[in-house]
Amino acid sequence: MTVIEYLPRSKQHTELYLTQYGSEACSPGHFHGPAVRSHYLLHYIMDGEGIFEVGGTRYELRKGQGFLIGPDVVTYYEANTTNPWTYCWFGFDGVLADSLLKQAGLTLDSPIFHYEQDDRIYQYFTYMNESKRYHKARETHLTGLLYSLLSLLVEFGPAMPISEHKESRAEIYVEKVKDFIETNYAQKITIEDIAQFIGLNRSYLCSLFHQELNTSIQDYLIRYRIHIACEMMGNAELTIGDIARSVGYYDPLLFSKMFKKVMGSSPRQYRFEVRKI
Repeated sequence: MTVIEYLPRSKQHTELYLTQYGSEACSPGHFHGPAVRSHYLLHYIMDGEGIFEVGGTRYELRKGQGFLIGPDVVTYYEANTTNPWTYCWFGFDGVLADSLLKQAGLTLDSPIFHYEQDDRIYQYFTYMNESKRYHKARETHLTGLLYSLLSLLVEFGPAMPISEHKESRAEIYVEKVKDFIETNYAQKITIEDIAQFIGLNRSYLCSLFHQELNTSIQDYLIRYRIHIACEMMGNAELTIGDIARSVGYYDPLLFSKMFKKVMGSSPRQYRFEVRKI
């Protein structure tokens, strides 16, 4: 029996979101591929055996093991002919996906995991299937279950070197800052607002961000706002004041000052040049 559900791309949870989930009791020799996927896919074997091939390496897998398929990577997998596997799978994507998988010890070079403590991975699949009874909160509920699943793999995955762990955490926090800015740039947000949202000390977060991107959070925010403002300049229905307010500047003089600092010309000069092209 095969169970599968495909989900629409999330507009609410860009950090991490589920794209599909399913389960299948495979017939002997049943196979997929060689093929590529556009998102991450985790398979967990609940019974039986099979093979997984990626990057010229062949893995013989059994109950209690699982494998990761990464985006745009050619893979092939096949059920054993005498003891075919039954598995469940979870498709997902988002800016945090790669970092969370690395924390679990899962990469394209190390795509196999083991989990034999209990049946919680299958329980998460069951809970996802039961989430159809939710109406307004289903997407949030599914995202929470996906976080729980990955946290389980992180907790019971191989220990990571301290330096690699720090790097992954830094990447996560930087992506959270960028995502917060890209979602809230039109509001009167401050660095303190961002730090409180992420749950880190302001000075520590600023230092972390500068270390990763060689720019300050404030400068990133300004440049992102001006980038969006430039995209709006071609819309003749918007005044300069409309554009300024749309990117979080309620003081037109401050907007003009920041725009000229980034672009080298005033908003009106820039719009004039855009209209000439």
